[in-house]
Amino acid sequence: MSLSRRTAARSVRMLGVTAASAALALSASGTALACDITEFSAAAACDGTKGVITVTDKDATHVPAVVTVFLENNGADLRQVGKEQTVTGSKKGVAVSFAEDWEPNAEYRVHVVAVKGKKTLVEADITPNVTTPSKACAADDTSIPTTTPPSTPSSTPSSSSSQTAAPPAGTATPSPSPSDSSGDTAAPPAPASNAPSPAAQESNLAETGANSNTGLIVGIAAVLVVVGGGAVFFGMRRRGASHR
Repeated sequence: MSLSRRTAARSVRMLGVTAASAALALSASGTALACDITEFSAAAACDGTKGVITVTDKDATHVPAVVTVFLENNGADLRQVGKEQTVTGSKKGVAVSFAEDWEPNAEYRVHVVAVKGKKTLVEADITPNVTTPSKACAADDTSIPTTTPPSTPSSTPSSSSSQTAAPPAGTATPSPSPSDSSGDTAAPPAPASNAPSPAAQESNLAETGANSNTGLIVGIAAVLVVVGGGAVFFGMRRRGASHR
């Protein structure tokens, strides 16, 4: 075989190997750029006081995907959450949310269908299923009253409190009694005492000059003085006579 034929044969082989390598590279790159279920994720979260199921699509090929969420019960679909939504992903990720008042530790199945042209690229569930947190979203409790500190009372009484409230129309106003006009409350009478007061005695003496028993007492005293004096006189006379 001549040199030219050998060179031509080698060139053909090299072209074949290069073409095969290029085909494999294109196939691998096409597979890498195709939409895949691994590019979807889901999670349960809270949007303020409301629960939501959020699905994120990070498909860089921008293939539209239809997402449907189901509430699970013992491995079976209990009900569908809202309506299915279409999302077109991006490399950074595009999210769609499903409003759901989920309960703690609930389980949800997320199903994704992505079709490009007439070819179905994805028709699968996001694994594992979404499990909600063990604590529900905080409720918006507005029923707690706001306590207001009491206002500091004024040291000066208001004019309205110092005045007597006017009686209603048609009501006769009672006239003040004599005791009320004095403005003072009558003192209770003092308890009666059996002993005469000094003022009463002075008044009796001033009127009569003496008590009603004073004359009798003075007369008896005078008689006793006279009798005693007589007894002393007669006793002295007898004593003198005996000495003689």
